[in-house]
Amino acid sequence: MLWQGKSVRQATGGRYRLAQGKRRAEIGSGPADTHIGEGRVRIVRTFGGNQKIRALRAMYATVSTRSTGKAQKVKIDKVEQNGANPNYVRRNLLTKGAIIHTELGSARIISRPGQDGIINAVLIE
Repeated sequence: MLWQGKSVRQATGGRYRLAQGKRRAEIGSGPADTHIGEGRVRIVRTFGGNQKIRALRAMYATVSTRSTGKAQKVKIDKVEQNGANPNYVRRNLLTKGAIIHTELGSARIISRPGQDGIINAVLIE
């Protein structure tokens, strides 16, 4: 669990005296770390009783082509590039903005697999 409240330290290194402690509403969750593999999702309860679908593993992506406007379901081979973290390429982690190699060619992920539970991508032409 991650605490996403206000920092205890100032930019100068001084200490803030907080008026309140940590609250349940300020707790976040760890990253989903979506890998390439047989499809696996987890349903997570969020604030207000809503639900998110976290993709833990995914093998297929819906890749759309801008020139034709058509989309098709294709298999993901590997992660070619990831601006979020260079180590994600080695670990084959899927995040928004990652460039993946598919049967159609290279594509950029435009959805958030850890938040949406699906992988949508746009073919790089």
